[in-house]
Amino acid sequence: MIQRVQSIFLLLITACMIITIFLPNWQEVSGQDAVTTTALKMVHSKTGAEVSSRGIWYIAALAAVAAGLALFSLFSFKNRVLQMGLGAINALIMAGVLGLMVYFTREAETIIPNHEGSFQTGTYLPMAAMICNIIANRFIRKDEKLVRSADRMR
Repeated sequence: MIQRVQSIFLLLITACMIITIFLPNWQEVSGQDAVTTTALKMVHSKTGAEVSSRGIWYIAALAAVAAGLALFSLFSFKNRVLQMGLGAINALIMAGVLGLMVYFTREAETIIPNHEGSFQTGTYLPMAAMICNIIANRFIRKDEKLVRSADRMR
């Protein structure tokens, strides 16, 4: 049923991954030079004018897949074994999102040397989604054990 505790966590995963697509992941500002990365692109700008832009849309694509997988898992509540498998796959996809974010952050740091940037909200949301995924899988596993123990009593 959709009103279970893990449903809340699966909805939180979906929300976190969708919001990740639109928020900045990392930003570095040095005087008039600025570099910003989002899940869609990396932008280097000087004095308000965009110098270069590079599409890194595959981070957004993986985040959208993770959100879709969490939503599909939410509505496949009758098959808890499938839900646990989808949760494991979703954890791998979210780890891929974080890995790509770190890779492009390291690449963007080389654009403006001798200055350090800061991670933004978009980086922390996949981490929160991974924690929600762990909690949701724990509650799904708990439900499965409860159902199996009730089947033995009959």
